[in-house]
Amino acid sequence: MVSDPLAQRIRSLFRALLPTGTKVRVTRLGDLDHLAEIAGEGLRVRSVGRGDLRNVRLALQTRPKPHIIVASRFSEMAREEISAAKVNWADETGAAEISTRSMIINLSGRRRPIPRPSSIWTAAALGAAEAILAGINPTAEAISRATGYSLSTGVRTLAFLLNEELLESSSARGRRSGRRVVDQDRLLDEFADAAHQVRPKFEIRCGVLWREPFVELETIGERWNKADIDWAAAGAMAASVQAPFLAQTTTGMVYVNVTGELGLLHVARLAGLEPLDGGRLILRPFPTSATKELAEVIDDIWVTSWPRTYADLRFEGVRGEEAAEHLRKVSLAR
Repeated sequence: MVSDPLAQRIRSLFRALLPTGTKVRVTRLGDLDHLAEIAGEGLRVRSVGRGDLRNVRLALQTRPKPHIIVASRFSEMAREEISAAKVNWADETGAAEISTRSMIINLSGRRRPIPRPSSIWTAAALGAAEAILAGINPTAEAISRATGYSLSTGVRTLAFLLNEELLESSSARGRRSGRRVVDQDRLLDEFADAAHQVRPKFEIRCGVLWREPFVELETIGERWNKADIDWAAAGAMAASVQAPFLAQTTTGMVYVNVTGELGLLHVARLAGLEPLDGGRLILRPFPTSATKELAEVIDDIWVTSWPRTYADLRFEGVRGEEAAEHLRKVSLAR
């Protein structure tokens, strides 16, 4: 009898993939692995949770090698990594590539766009998490100074992160009391997922020649600087400065300090830009006020903090996740 929730999920996954009536028995082998007995064949199944590239790489490096890796939903890069390692995989969207003695399954699954549910993360909580990941001490006073939030907002957002078990607290209390990050990778993942859910709802694309993107962006940025418009390159463009990895980006995203679509149009025209369907320069409002405050200058280019760049980059196309992992490693090594 299946006695733990993860084993039950694995059993349900195989029952959905296999013909009705197929007997599936699942027992725990350790913290990560289960034994799935299907049609007389015993298979080591390793669960990687959300199915992102980093967790998949860790799973592939851990011995013994699993027969099948399962997740709630694999990213495209994670799928490629598993297939390159010649390991079977399946996820809860119904997608799978499995070839063993007892079964051959090749299903594309239901790759519907993930809906954007109402997030329990507020903009202030996102800003506090971004600040902490960027190296700000997790106290209300430090968060307030770094983000421009009030002390009461700092206290409230830290309480939220404590409640989510992303921070842990010492016995001391008060706005200077010490808190520690429980698991930095988990905090980064939770922040990135929440940031994607509550990302800006509107943008405009502008036409640019873009022969030398950073030279052109520097010129555009100078015009905004003269008009006292705060801005910061984001996503792949920011990562190209913070931790070069991909070939030079052909599309750039920039956050600007405006509200509303008319505000975007105004700052675009201040910089001599005009909206163009399919334009290579994407303008969006800053997702949080903290993202604006935490931006930094590198080689005369304003860029978002590395955690915000990571969050945006993870959802920029198939190669974005790989570039995001490179950025994470480089940033944490500093």
